[in-house]
Amino acid sequence: MTQVEVDVVVVGLGPGGERAAAALARAGLEVVGVEMHLVGGECPYYGCIPTKAMVRASNALAEARRAGDLAGEVDVRADWSVVAPRVAEAARNWDDARPTAALEDAGVRVVRGRGRLDGPGRVVVGDDIFLARRGVILDPGTAPADLSIPGLRETKPLTNRDIVRLSDAPASLIVIGGGPIGCELAEVFARFGTAVTVLEVGPRLLSREEPEASAVIAEVFAREGIDARAAVRIDHVDRVADGVTVTLADGVVHAREILVAAGRSPNLDGLGLESVGATVTHGTVAVDDRMRAADGVWVLGDVVGHGAFTHVSVYQADIAVADLLTPDAGPNAEYHAVGRVTFTDPEVGSVGLTEQQAREQGLDVRVATVSVPASTRGWLHGPGGDGVVKLVAADLPGATDPAASVLVGATVVGPMGGEVLSMLTLAVHTRIPLTTLAGMHYAFPTFHRDVLFAVQQLLDR
Repeated sequence: MTQVEVDVVVVGLGPGGERAAAALARAGLEVVGVEMHLVGGECPYYGCIPTKAMVRASNALAEARRAGDLAGEVDVRADWSVVAPRVAEAARNWDDARPTAALEDAGVRVVRGRGRLDGPGRVVVGDDIFLARRGVILDPGTAPADLSIPGLRETKPLTNRDIVRLSDAPASLIVIGGGPIGCELAEVFARFGTAVTVLEVGPRLLSREEPEASAVIAEVFAREGIDARAAVRIDHVDRVADGVTVTLADGVVHAREILVAAGRSPNLDGLGLESVGATVTHGTVAVDDRMRAADGVWVLGDVVGHGAFTHVSVYQADIAVADLLTPDAGPNAEYHAVGRVTFTDPEVGSVGLTEQQAREQGLDVRVATVSVPASTRGWLHGPGGDGVVKLVAADLPGATDPAASVLVGATVVGPMGGEVLSMLTLAVHTRIPLTTLAGMHYAFPTFHRDVLFAVQQLLDR
């Protein structure tokens, strides 16, 4: 084995690791970045980026089909062969040459292979040992979960890594998982003519979101012909001559293909966290508010447990970099206003606490909801304008004036819901009083004006 001394070793070049490695190299440190798959991680090749190209295509179909109710007759013919090359382009044809070159141009030495900790400041990659003078940053990411459903593995189901590379839309598809990934992909393929069945073991679709959001999506799915079932029990899965069958507690479902979109597994096996004294509980690495898991070890991304989102990983990378360069001088991580968007149609944007989470924390909660279709912009929008705005407010600890209540959570379901969310993310993050929100100007007629009506409801209670 060869030993090489460097300043920092970054193991895992997903969004956070990639950002941290480049920033540290630009700061003048000698940086080695280790990656066994693709530089950039899951998001640009199999997640956020290619799937949004698919969503954009399916939304264009939906809008064209709504034209009959709004503008005149349109002949719409779905064709996945138009979509597939755009998805490949969005995913850089699953080639990481460009981001790898960008890292190298920034001064990072990119090493291919599986990296593992072997004690403080020691990272082993194949036959090489890298000795980190300043520290090690880990961004190991996750992989599609291996569900313990009898027969599932033998059917060789599709995962998100397979579905984005399809050259044709399947005639029929069973989606196991009614979370964000499952719901987005179910709607995409249904709009391209695929007969889709969604099987969710939880009580409802998008079970981590507000019940009102789940209800809107369930209603839209039913209207679009998607057979979405919640609270199901899957007994076993079998590969048959013409596809796949899934045996449920109350019947059998058949389709040409099956997609697993339920959960992710942390890539922690063999990482060597025990060699530095890091604590791992139920697949989550314990870190402090500067992303430190142990002396000289920072951990980022999904495995930290604050949301499997690209933007969270990048946020954490900035905090870790600041701490590594100037210990204890930079910002601390905060997670009270983490935004997230599910890119169904309508979009589901959420930030902060749900009503249930706020009540479980013992907060004195007030809630307001506004129907998007009932608003002026929603009525004008017409078809495709389903949605709801839900705000969760509470008093800050020690507050004595009810008028000084702030938003602790918010959900926007509707056209461009993820964009409307931006103002609510700011409100939750900076704890703007409801009275201030009520006194703002809200352009008319807009979807974001529904926020004003919801705020006024809160102040009237």
